[in-house]
Amino acid sequence: MATPQTPYEAVLHAARDVTKLDTALDAEMLGAALLGSVYEVAETDRETAVREFVTGFLAATSRRRAAAATTVRAVFAALVPDATGADRVRPGAAAPAWSGQLGRVHLTGTWAYGDVYGDQTSYLATFAYDDTAGGPEHALIALVDHNIGIAKDVFVGGPASRILDQVRQLCAEDELTWFREEDPTRMRGEVSRHLAVTDHLGQLPGTTSLATDRALAGARLAILPAAKVPLPGPSDDPLPDAARAAEIRRFLASPEASRAGFDDVDGAELASLHFCLGLLLDHAATFADADPLRWSPTVAGFFLLDWVHRRAVLDMDDAAMLPRVLRAWAGYAARKRGLPAAAAAGTDTAIAEMVPEFVRLYATGERRSPATAAVAQLMADGVDPDDPAALDAWIDANRHRLSDDG
Repeated sequence: MATPQTPYEAVLHAARDVTKLDTALDAEMLGAALLGSVYEVAETDRETAVREFVTGFLAATSRRRAAAATTVRAVFAALVPDATGADRVRPGAAAPAWSGQLGRVHLTGTWAYGDVYGDQTSYLATFAYDDTAGGPEHALIALVDHNIGIAKDVFVGGPASRILDQVRQLCAEDELTWFREEDPTRMRGEVSRHLAVTDHLGQLPGTTSLATDRALAGARLAILPAAKVPLPGPSDDPLPDAARAAEIRRFLASPEASRAGFDDVDGAELASLHFCLGLLLDHAATFADADPLRWSPTVAGFFLLDWVHRRAVLDMDDAAMLPRVLRAWAGYAARKRGLPAAAAAGTDTAIAEMVPEFVRLYATGERRSPATAAVAQLMADGVDPDDPAALDAWIDANRHRLSDDG
């Protein structure tokens, strides 16, 4: 057979046996996998890229009468119903018996589960075809990563009952996870909001089913009820100064602060303590949920081994104080959130194990941003960054070095 000349011909060739499939679900999964290649290679706005591809495919194949071509057209129209021309697509006369069930599913349940730290939440929904000829009951799982603010993976598969039982069992056996029934409107809002961010990433997370199942996941999400008014998303506003100050006061009055020896600090050590507490709150504000009490081994790693080196200039007192403050604050936060003792211990152990690498990074300065490195050099040269005259004089004296660094 001759090599297909267009992407549309390539799709028709890849789906040439679609009519031999057993169910509408099989066909929808095949169609989603084919559209996944379009999704994966798009440089930005992948959802739009897929919709435009389906629009072009439907226009280019409108005169095709072969059973495979008309069936693929029907599959794509069911997966991407907002593509231009999708509402006019009808299965051909020789279409498989299951073709009338494409996209005809109803919701049978929604759940959510995740880790107690709040790093990730997985949403699970189960669906059944209106007629069993469409295929078995199946599940959609979407993994939302709250630390990076994206839908990190989606998966559609079955049998739904087996997947649900496995998830329930895993969560029941692990005290660091939770499981609950979920409001379908909330699931649709949360997953759709995070998928919209994923769709615009320059590079997708290294998962296999995100691209191959994205179109089918989107079609299934559309079955869920939508909120009558947009659900409130994360606030872009930082924690108000008064709220920051109140949280710090509560921490300093806590048993965790007392055990860390913060009751008796004064002078330079007290200044370092408050500076480090401010850094913790500043880092928390970089997340979409901006919760100063959400700390986990992963979040602590982001903070202690990356963010603080790029965003802050620490003197020796600060560097010595910061791990102590982080361990005490993480323990305080775990108690306030009611986390299991094992979760609090896990974060504390992880922080303790990070300290040698934190010290190394502080000593080498290898992760400092250019701006942070410049301020660190100012301080090393004894220049007060808040003294405009001294700052101008330092810049004039070091203009050649700053130019070389740039």
